[in-house]
Amino acid sequence: MVLEKIGNKFSQFFAMDPDEDDLTSAPAETAAPASPAPQAKPAAKPNYRTNKVVAMGEPTEKTAKIVVYEPRIYSDAKEIGNHLMNNRAVVVNFDQIESADATRIVDFLTGTVFAIHGEIKRIGQMIFLVTPANFQIDGSLAATLGTDDDIDLG
Repeated sequence: MVLEKIGNKFSQFFAMDPDEDDLTSAPAETAAPASPAPQAKPAAKPNYRTNKVVAMGEPTEKTAKIVVYEPRIYSDAKEIGNHLMNNRAVVVNFDQIESADATRIVDFLTGTVFAIHGEIKRIGQMIFLVTPANFQIDGSLAATLGTDDDIDLG
């Protein structure tokens, strides 16, 4: 009898039904009344998060990059193309390469910028600015350089 009273008190303490032998269903029934209180706190957090607070000193967008590249062989054109495909502008200096290979690289880059809706501009005698679509180039140096806007390295 004393053992039964202790068992009942134990069951009441842990919110178990003393007549029920299946222990798996009892916690599920008693867990339902206790769960609304914890659910109320997470519901408050999304309302708090709707305020768009940005920490000072952290960039909100990725910084655009410009890569300076000096190809030495024709196969360097692939690396320049990869930079363009990753939304990086490239300043290409052709001073260290033969004219024939430079012309081939310019042809390759012209096709690359066409495919990605970018742009290629001469900014020096042997220097070109090649940009992906997310860059805008304003102005022209062709009159200053004494050349026309055609890309001719010969």
